Amino acid sequence: MSVSIDVTGLPVERIHVVPSPLAELGMALHALSEPAHHPGLQAWTTSVSACLDPCLADRLCEADFLWRSTYSDVFAPYSGAPGRRTLPGATLAEELDLLDKLSDEEFVDAALEFTCQTDYATRGPGRLADPAARERALDLAAARGAHQVRFTQRLLDDPPAIRAWFRELLQDCDEAFFADMWARVRHPLAADARHKTQLLRHKGLREALGSVSGAVSMDEAGGAVIVDKLSEGQSSTGDGGLLLVPTSLGWPHLFVVHRHGWQPTILYPSAAPGPAAPPSVAELTLRMSALAHPVRMRLCRHLARGSYTTGELADAYGMTAPEISRHLSVLKKAGLVTTRRHGRYVQHQLDLGLVSRLGADFIEGVLR
Repeated sequence: MSVSIDVTGLPVERIHVVPSPLAELGMALHALSEPAHHPGLQAWTTSVSACLDPCLADRLCEADFLWRSTYSDVFAPYSGAPGRRTLPGATLAEELDLLDKLSDEEFVDAALEFTCQTDYATRGPGRLADPAARERALDLAAARGAHQVRFTQRLLDDPPAIRAWFRELLQDCDEAFFADMWARVRHPLAADARHKTQLLRHKGLREALGSVSGAVSMDEAGGAVIVDKLSEGQSSTGDGGLLLVPTSLGWPHLFVVHRHGWQPTILYPSAAPGPAAPPSVAELTLRMSALAHPVRMRLCRHLARGSYTTGELADAYGMTAPEISRHLSVLKKAGLVTTRRHGRYVQHQLDLGLVSRLGADFIEGVLR
């Protein structure tokens, strides 16, 4: 599974690496609402939450579905601008102005994209004009709770009022905590963007993407960007551009804007802890499947304690050597077991370092 972006014929001049204050604010709101996703930010989220004005905290709860369970495209309005070549603004105010330039229908679609589980990459019926689409939106919002139903109803009834309310909310967040945070992170983000841009100019898109994340690559032909995720999607730059937007708060998330008619955009963490090349979704699936069999789980118990030959394992479990070999083959294919030869004996051992990362890898994979 992956999201692919067709970049056939895309000149390097239409590829940009640019920080976005609005995207960073969206990530900050997500981290505050889901601190478990970002254990490395615990000190910051605890400090901000403790000092947050109760009135502002209540207002944030009204619309937290825009950033809590996922990440709404309202935080990337530059991607929806006509021509699909607009860059993020230098300030939050500039990007809020870009948000104001989206039509009511575009704003509503972006705000309700995850609530309503639409066919994201195609243009469906508008919720403001189509009664069936409107009812569908309200029905799906009901599954998320009463506050989301109320917000969705208000958004569908009076988009301009909600848009004004939302802009004021973000401005109040800027005053309460984000301005100070942005002052600290904007220079490192700009440095990261300059580094990626230099790679892009001198070594090409493939090299630049490799520095963005181990989960982002190009196909062999060089005509498509592939983002390894537990979701599927397709987009194309066409006569538009491609945006890479760094965030200091993103890890382990890797977001891709591939909405129909919008400029493809990848929001990536500028610094990711852990292995430099995280396992692909396919590799993660292979490892989890390999450990699902009870015999292989029992073999892992032995192999975690030391090195054993196939014959020793066969004796220990009352199985034939070919049966043990088949199970070891599955574990080795998944990269969970290493082998080494001592004379005429081949010994097998569990890779404890890799297995110890499996839980974190799984969390990163499903949150990516």
